[in-house]
Amino acid sequence: MTTPPSTFPDVEAIVVDLLDDRPELAGAIVDETPPAGFDGTQRAVIVSRRGGAWIDDLHLDQPLIELEVYGPDKPSAHTLANAARSVLLRAAGTVFGDTVITDVTEADGPRWLPDYVYTAANRYLVVLRLSLHTA
Repeated sequence: MTTPPSTFPDVEAIVVDLLDDRPELAGAIVDETPPAGFDGTQRAVIVSRRGGAWIDDLHLDQPLIELEVYGPDKPSAHTLANAARSVLLRAAGTVFGDTVITDVTEADGPRWLPDYVYTAANRYLVVLRLSLHTA
């Protein structure tokens, strides 16, 4: 049995870094938390780790990442969700310090889901499983 790392990769920060400043997501907020004044009608991708597991023998973290994707209208939110999804599905092989993304698979494709916190929101959810190998 191997020893788990003393710190696990911050997958939320890694995903924000991957999506931030991408031309496909130009003008969108990409962060782990909604900014002050957020009402759900802005173009935004909010990134959260939703679960997953550490596979000890492989030294592999397999987090489930949820993207809450918002837009001013339903078609805009859907387009932004597909753009973020596409960027992440191509992320295998990306290196962040001593962490390598070895695989990305979709667990739940873009799904329209009303938001009861932001009642004016147009929101799609996307769930992806990343495989992160640490040195």
